[in-house]
Amino acid sequence: MRGLGYSTAVVALLALPVSAWGQDSGDNPAPVPVEEPATEDPVVAAEVPAGDAARAQVFLAADFARFAPRSALDMLNQVPGFAIVSEQQGRGLGQTRDNVLVNGERLASKSESLFDQLQRIPANRVDRIEIVDGSALGIPGLSGQVANIFTHGGGLSGRFEYRATARPKYAEPGFVAGEVSLSGSTPRLEWNVAATHNNGRGAAVGPGYITDADMNVIENRDVRIRFIGEYPKLSGSVKWDGPGTMVANFNANYNRTYTDFSNDELRHPLVGIESFRDFDNSNRGWGYELGGDVDFALGPGRLKLIGLDRYSENKLEQDSILTIEDDSPPTGNRFALQSQSGEIIGRGEYRWDMLGGSWQLDGEAAFNRLDQTAQLYELSTEGDFVELPFPGGSGGVTEDRYESILTHNRTLAKGLTLQIGLGGEYSKLAQTGPGGLVRTFWRPKGSANLAWTPEDGLDLSLKLARVVGQLSFSDFLARVFLDQDNANAGNAELVPPQSWELDLEVKKNLKRWGSANIRLYGRWYEDLIEIIPIGNGLESSGNIDKARLYGIAATATINLDPIGWKGAKIDFNSTYETSQLEDPLTFEKRPFSGNTDFSGEISLRYDMPASDWAFGGGFNWTHVQPYIRLFETGKDYEGPIYTFAFVENKDVFGMTVNLQVFNVTDGRGLFHRTVWGGYRDRSPILFTEHHDLSVQPIFRLQVKGSF
Repeated sequence: MRGLGYSTAVVALLALPVSAWGQDSGDNPAPVPVEEPATEDPVVAAEVPAGDAARAQVFLAADFARFAPRSALDMLNQVPGFAIVSEQQGRGLGQTRDNVLVNGERLASKSESLFDQLQRIPANRVDRIEIVDGSALGIPGLSGQVANIFTHGGGLSGRFEYRATARPKYAEPGFVAGEVSLSGSTPRLEWNVAATHNNGRGAAVGPGYITDADMNVIENRDVRIRFIGEYPKLSGSVKWDGPGTMVANFNANYNRTYTDFSNDELRHPLVGIESFRDFDNSNRGWGYELGGDVDFALGPGRLKLIGLDRYSENKLEQDSILTIEDDSPPTGNRFALQSQSGEIIGRGEYRWDMLGGSWQLDGEAAFNRLDQTAQLYELSTEGDFVELPFPGGSGGVTEDRYESILTHNRTLAKGLTLQIGLGGEYSKLAQTGPGGLVRTFWRPKGSANLAWTPEDGLDLSLKLARVVGQLSFSDFLARVFLDQDNANAGNAELVPPQSWELDLEVKKNLKRWGSANIRLYGRWYEDLIEIIPIGNGLESSGNIDKARLYGIAATATINLDPIGWKGAKIDFNSTYETSQLEDPLTFEKRPFSGNTDFSGEISLRYDMPASDWAFGGGFNWTHVQPYIRLFETGKDYEGPIYTFAFVENKDVFGMTVNLQVFNVTDGRGLFHRTVWGGYRDRSPILFTEHHDLSVQPIFRLQVKGSF
């Protein structure tokens, strides 16, 4: 949905901010005490060999003692100059793109985030964290700086976390959020179960106005936006050291979604009668995931078999009703959508050593499906919704995909490793319903990674990859957006996007001063998904022949101990991107629609020496490019600068208590759009719309404990 969108972000130990009026997430770790004594020294890694070709930065549990971490996620968030990357695995399981491993293994789940899983690893079970170039680990597709978390078993332990959110005006308070988890182990078995309840609360209130083509104000509006979301979830995992060389992992989760969003406008035209637009969006859903893997010795190597089954159902209903302040009956529409989606994956990985290097042969079969039914209604003069024909919104989409890649890792010289992977995939896309098609594709895939450690504390990584992206199956079918009175027609001819991806990453260990990491990257796309014309005056998601994107991302931690401010540090991260494609309507060059091209954050944390208190604050910023449709363009963003501050005590009756205030300096919810009477390259402007909404300060309380 467009309008002032809500977002979900991770609130870490540092109490980092999330979207101001949008959803507060529950991705915080539950605490487990750290047994090592506290220290006031900055976090500094030791340099030790990691394999034959690279050196790792190693952080022990004692290095994080001053932060009183409660989970592996807490510890990882304090690693200098390291930023967790968790890319959504849309296309099967494939080669991992997350930059965190646990005991040398990736955490394979598609419905639980990397943050969810890391926060359930108690800090007192973490032996060490190694930061090393991914290509030195011999895992296909992994490159750049990677955190490898080494853990050990332990007795029965429990953790809990409570979160509450409130603000002075507009939004409903959120008093029931958090997680309770229990974990334990025996010599051959490790397990974890967790009950999680995340919630989201959002609101924005303020003025809006409409102007004509000559920028004359023709209508003023009072805008009120509210969002309430509840996300309960049950999850569990088991690791079993079976007989002989076998190791098995099993995981499962069940989740539900309840969200309600409203965008109401009291409209005051300069000429005419006042009216009230009531827009409501409700979504209800549930889903599950079952997954596991078995790893055992076979012949000269080891074989891992992986399986995953996930399924979800969702029901969406939108109502948009306009009531004019006279005796005329209300007008409006209703859009309803019911969908069922699922994915079944089987994957095998066989790895062995031969000819002076390591090898891995992967094979994967994935079967994805979507069944969707949609209805469009019109409000009659009698006050009933009457169904209208809407055949393009109902149907099904399936994709059967088979992939195989052979990867080779070897050491070229001291401090220099090379990884090459070559393969391809075959897929069959089928759509039922109006205009359904059946098509097959074969596409090459692979990557080449070169990692070099010229000296201690300096790591360089270069990666070139051929990537096939994942489609959103809902783009094949028609969809209506009642909040802004536009729609996407279905497009049965969509194909998965492809790209060449080039990444150059440089990491420098600054010793007591901290660490810094810079990544330069380029993306050259074929069949990128954008809004395109499809005839008969309609628009839909479709493929763009060629597009490109270049970017630079920087992450750094600067310790202030060397200048005499003991216990203080500055964390910095920022990303800048420039993109270009040929507009499918005007054929002019323009950036990607809605791309966030500049964003970042700077924060200060001060852990007072010889005390349990910590203080901090900072600010973040965001700049977005306009979204581009055929009949309108606009910007939908927040801030653009948000500020925050926090205070934390790490021992309140054995618990960690953190209080944060976000949006100290009145960041705003901003929305601007221009609407044309037809295609924007040949039609007159109908109107422009502007919102400048207050989101108010947000207060968040976080309590972590163990039992």
